[in-house]
Amino acid sequence: MSRVAFIGLGNMGGPMAANLAKAGHAVRVFDLVPAAIQAAADAGATPAGSARDTLADAEVVISMLPASRHVEGLYLGEGGILDAIPAGALVIDCSTIAPASARKVAEAAAKRGLQMIDAPVSGGTAGAQAGTLTFIVGGDEQALERARPVLQDMGRNIFHVGGNGAGQVAKLCNNMALGVIMAATGEAIALGVAHGLDPKVLSQMMAVSTGRSWATEVCNPWPGVLENAPASRGYTGGFGNDLMLKDLGLAAEAAMGVGASIPLGELARNLYAMNSQAGNGALDFSSVVKLVQRG
Repeated sequence: MSRVAFIGLGNMGGPMAANLAKAGHAVRVFDLVPAAIQAAADAGATPAGSARDTLADAEVVISMLPASRHVEGLYLGEGGILDAIPAGALVIDCSTIAPASARKVAEAAAKRGLQMIDAPVSGGTAGAQAGTLTFIVGGDEQALERARPVLQDMGRNIFHVGGNGAGQVAKLCNNMALGVIMAATGEAIALGVAHGLDPKVLSQMMAVSTGRSWATEVCNPWPGVLENAPASRGYTGGFGNDLMLKDLGLAAEAAMGVGASIPLGELARNLYAMNSQAGNGALDFSSVVKLVQRG
């Protein structure tokens, strides 16, 4: 078991830290929201008063933060923690951020003799709670092998996709596909409902046909189709629309950086931007269906 510093206890980070504590790791946690720290403490983690306070004797440092600026600020900004991380500790950033930011922080860590990997996740809040996440890893193979025992206590699948920053590129590719598929699935169900079809029956048919996807089977965007989907609880408790919007923006930046064409990705980004402007930014991203729902 490892001594773990875990910084960032939101909808994803909180359950991840709790799973590490339940697995027997000595986990010291910090978040800007006191209630999030308490929830992790209730699961067996040790509260800390600041990000730096999590680092004492840490063998592994894990961060799970909203955006590139938060990750760069945590490690490299004024009062950043990179210089306070114990020598020999492994750094794992599970945030979804710009590939360039991931490489920037990893290079700074390397100059201090620290190994760092980017390991963004897929699987949503349900996967975080169940410990079935997929980790998409960029970094050195040796660093990944050091990280594997810890990652396996939070997830089920681990993919090594390349060097530092590659994990972020792969995650953005996945989320771009997810954003497009969710918008298209919601549009298709809305069309069926407009013609008088039962959305549950239509979704069940699609889930065993060529329209099958995570959006039809796990996170159906139509209220009442799947009991545990965010759509059936007012689009709360899932992956926020504005987080999907952020990721699609990062995908667009990544595409521009290499001259790639992503017409559907750009269209999806505009749809989620419209949904945010309609006041749904804090709701689950499946709420994008609201743009085409009648009544």
